[in-house]
Amino acid sequence: MDFLFDTHLLLWALEGSEKLPKKAFEVLMNPKNQIFYSVASMLEVSIKNEKKKLNISGTEFMHYCEQAGYKKLPIDEKHILALETLEKKENSPEHNDPFDRILLSQAKSETMNLLTCDKSFSYYNEPYYAIL
Repeated sequence: MDFLFDTHLLLWALEGSEKLPKKAFEVLMNPKNQIFYSVASMLEVSIKNEKKKLNISGTEFMHYCEQAGYKKLPIDEKHILALETLEKKENSPEHNDPFDRILLSQAKSETMNLLTCDKSFSYYNEPYYAIL
């Protein structure tokens, strides 16, 4: 099965953090699963590194993801167009995180499962994510 991990889960997995939920660890350890990281996560890490919120560069992040055997998912025009098709639940608050939204649109476009700990995804009527 194909899984797209959100940025926080990837960072926790790469550093071996205890914050990584058990379910995410089990997905990572299952040899039948293919784990993907998005170019959007590379951009998010690079921006946060530049702002001194993270201590890892986008280049290092990509290197560690590839070293771990994760596959890179580029951002394609179909992912951007899928942003317009994301369905939110009625009366949901605004979701202003563009990284979350592109990850969800990528998962939707590629029919893969997005794993996250971010409760903001619960505002969507999309079957392509799982909150751990």
